[in-house]
Amino acid sequence: MTKTILIVDDSLTMTMSLKSTLELNGFQVEAASDGLQALTKLKSGLKPHLIITDINMPRMDGMELIRQIKLLPGFRFTPILTLTTESDPKKRDESKKLGATGWLVKPVSGPDLVRIVKQVIPGA
Repeated sequence: MTKTILIVDDSLTMTMSLKSTLELNGFQVEAASDGLQALTKLKSGLKPHLIITDINMPRMDGMELIRQIKLLPGFRFTPILTLTTESDPKKRDESKKLGATGWLVKPVSGPDLVRIVKQVIPGA
């Protein structure tokens, strides 16, 4: 079964790069340009196996998105990776308290991204 990943990032370049890498490795990819758009997709029935989110975005940032996702029925155990330019340990600790599974600092190489995704998604 193909695993679905939701990428949430306001950078179109970053989204396209991640999408290309993941699709070449057999994943189905959905994208949202900010937390509000991602939340709308999730509430409309999208059930990804993994969510990868930026932290600094307009309208709704990644921290608030993580908080909101964990409140949605059926998403409590959905893994969430942050992929951000932020390297502040306090922000990383906050994201983990909110429910993030892991924290990656941009840029991440394609092979490293795929390796981490396969560790986080059971059976990928």
